[in-house]
Amino acid sequence: MTRIIALALTLAAGPALAADGPFFSLHNTNFVVLLAFLLFVAILVYFKVPGILGGMLDKRADGIRTELAEAKALREEAQALLASYKRKQDEMAEQAQKIVETARKEAKAAAAKGKADLDVSIARRLAAAEEQIAAAEKQAVKEVRDEAVNVAVAAAGEVIAKQMDPARADAMFDDALGQVQSKLH
Repeated sequence: MTRIIALALTLAAGPALAADGPFFSLHNTNFVVLLAFLLFVAILVYFKVPGILGGMLDKRADGIRTELAEAKALREEAQALLASYKRKQDEMAEQAQKIVETARKEAKAAAAKGKADLDVSIARRLAAAEEQIAAAEKQAVKEVRDEAVNVAVAAAGEVIAKQMDPARADAMFDDALGQVQSKLH
């Protein structure tokens, strides 16, 4: 076997042996190249290089298939995750819209309640003011009446004092005193 390899190397390495002439001669370049190629192929087959290369290529192909399957699974997982996030985003957008809507309703309700409370407060204050005005009117009327009574009594007292003589005054005084005593007992 080593002889064949040495011969092949000698033949392949010696371009001086290649020459024009009959094809099956060692002087023909084409024949020498053919023999070197066949010897090279025989060595590869003897050492099972095509099987080793095929096995390596098969392993590489299996690795690539595995990586492609993993990539496909990762892609599907990423798509599922993206769809999940889109659903969550849509749900969050809906919740945000509901929160905003609820806040608006609550704000409107609070404004309406505030307005109603303000109306009630204004009505209460108006009623209190009207009561104070009515009380002030009553007080003023009473004061005017009291003053009128005082003026009338004073005027009547002056008129009676001018028209009354002392004897008649004593009689009226005694009569009034008798009435008071009878009512007290």
